[in-house]
Amino acid sequence: MNKLSDLVSRISAALASVFTFVALYAIFIVVPPEQKMGIIQKIFYFHVPAAWISFLSFGVVFVASILYLWKQEERYDQLAHASGEIGLVFCTLVLITGPIWGRPVWGVWWTWDSRLTTTLVLWLIYVAYLMVRAYGGNRGPRYGAVLGIVGFLDVPIVYFSIRWWRTIHPPPVTLAPSMVVTLLISLVAFTLLYLCLLLQRVAQERMKDEIDWLKRQER
Repeated sequence: MNKLSDLVSRISAALASVFTFVALYAIFIVVPPEQKMGIIQKIFYFHVPAAWISFLSFGVVFVASILYLWKQEERYDQLAHASGEIGLVFCTLVLITGPIWGRPVWGVWWTWDSRLTTTLVLWLIYVAYLMVRAYGGNRGPRYGAVLGIVGFLDVPIVYFSIRWWRTIHPPPVTLAPSMVVTLLISLVAFTLLYLCLLLQRVAQERMKDEIDWLKRQER
């Protein structure tokens, strides 16, 4: 990791810590429970930011994969790979927090609702993306890039699913000012965390490539 990226990583980690603390204080101390759903609604402040970061991550995979296929530069492949891993983690959090929120509200842990189903498909696509990269041999990065580009098409489908199909998933609603502020703080905290993780993971990929190159030179 060069000095600039190391500095950005440290700053983003520090800011992420501060915003996370402020967000937790706002979620559990400042914002009152929602009138109908009660305390369980507070998972909203984790569920929505996790969904946002998964979309952002897969968007980075999409752009970086296009650049990799176009320019054939390793740095774009490293960026796509790192962002895909992080996106899958946050998409997993979406699929975990969603049922935890939905169980007391809907009465079931899982239902084949359009948004839930398309989100599960998105998760499976990027599991396949990482598997193709891991087991595809020398062509793994190229095949993975193609899958990363095609797979991103599911992101707008997930987003618009509640508008296109009948669903029990709640539509966008008007939030109280305190809820909006708390949600924005959570979004900033998650975004800074993503940036920090991305820089660290890219640095690890570059270090791995350097080690592999040195090993080949010794043979």
